[in-house]
Amino acid sequence: MNLTVHETRVRVRYAETDQMGVVYHSNHLIWFEIGRVEFMRQLGVSYRDLEREDGCYIAVAEVQCRYRAPVHYDEEVIVRTTLKHVRESVVQFGYELVLATNGKLLAEGETTHIVTDANMKVSALPEKYLELFRKAMGKETKQTEREIKA
Repeated sequence: MNLTVHETRVRVRYAETDQMGVVYHSNHLIWFEIGRVEFMRQLGVSYRDLEREDGCYIAVAEVQCRYRAPVHYDEEVIVRTTLKHVRESVVQFGYELVLATNGKLLAEGETTHIVTDANMKVSALPEKYLELFRKAMGKETKQTEREIKA
């Protein structure tokens, strides 16, 4: 069970809407990114530090979004972000977009990320991040698993 859910609020800007006055579909993916970055920041992880200090990148490999209801100009949206799955070289986040005024589900989705080095070759997530992400999901760390077996 995922113990960490991060909420970020976004107000719809006029430029994010289409001719019908509805948020253009690709903006949902931008909001997913905002939620993901803020989620990681809540855990004490900065994308900038991950890249600069550890030479580690988390590249988007897959995106899914299911649109449930339209979103309009000046509405406030809550982006709920969770960490769904983590392995040495794969990280998966889940998202819900809900209307701040009444909690109505607007969209839900997932992003799957591959951990790479600066040359875009698949690599392992540094252990300190792997342990942090596992703890955020309420999972045992490798060290704790080893201690249990001993």
